Amino acid sequence: MTLQQLAYFLALADVRSFTRAAERMGVAQPTLSRQLRALEEDLGAPLVNRAQGALTLTPAGEAVLPLARRMLADADSARAAVAEVVGLRRGRVRVGATPSLCIGVLADVLRVFHDRYPDLHIELSESGSQPLVSGLERGALDVAVLVVPQQGLDVSLEVTPLLRERLSVASPRSEPAPSSRGTLTVTELSRRPLVMFRRGYDLREVTLRAYADAGVEPRFAVEGGEMDAVLRLVETGTGVAVVPDLVFAGRPRLRRTALTPPLYRTVALARRVDIAPTPAVQAFRDTLLEFVAETERIGGSDTDVQVLHRPGPS
Repeated sequence: MTLQQLAYFLALADVRSFTRAAERMGVAQPTLSRQLRALEEDLGAPLVNRAQGALTLTPAGEAVLPLARRMLADADSARAAVAEVVGLRRGRVRVGATPSLCIGVLADVLRVFHDRYPDLHIELSESGSQPLVSGLERGALDVAVLVVPQQGLDVSLEVTPLLRERLSVASPRSEPAPSSRGTLTVTELSRRPLVMFRRGYDLREVTLRAYADAGVEPRFAVEGGEMDAVLRLVETGTGVAVVPDLVFAGRPRLRRTALTPPLYRTVALARRVDIAPTPAVQAFRDTLLEFVAETERIGGSDTDVQVLHRPGPS
């Protein structure tokens, strides 16, 4: 049984003439008759009475008629739905990102994306890089903006590097600068109370590794916060924190002091290699890459953020 055969049957049921039905469908009458016979053989019963006179439907034809109409209507709905998805009038993008990237980059990207494609639905998951990778592997996320670990990511993921971002010390502007030189060593940092992220944050692991490499121990003022809480605690003078440069944008109450030797991290866009991106996912990827390529919109003059992705020539 094919949709084309059902369409021939519906035309015949509507006009009750093989000749007129063939004209409506734009085929030769023998073609329509042959396809109708094949449909009847597949169903195991005649659908029309072929005796001379007015053409009528058999009981089997009467039973099939409403089902055929519904099947063809569903097929039309499927075509329309796909056309809407391809035309970006419908669709969903499941985006994952680390908390610092939600603050620093993704909020602006999502605004631009929503302005361009207001009919597309965005689902945002905020978590650490390792849980985001697990979400991609399970198929719970379409794309993720995350921090690339030193050992790299799984080969099953397509990874597009976006930014190389410096980590700096955040302190409150309401207090004197932690260093008159404008830079701070980890040893000097260890003498100050530290506001530390919860376990599972990439920033926590990087900071503790830097302390260990310098042979010093951290002095925790508060331990276990999320990004927003950590930044707020720093603003109120509870302590200092090691944070990505991008979070300083739009936070005039925070002072940035560069660490020396410098600490950097690589931010990338990841997705599964074995799943072709939908038009909506591809549109999000294009929007993100276009935004990142505009360097003047990433961070500010007092931050150290290097754009790693550049669009190729058109």
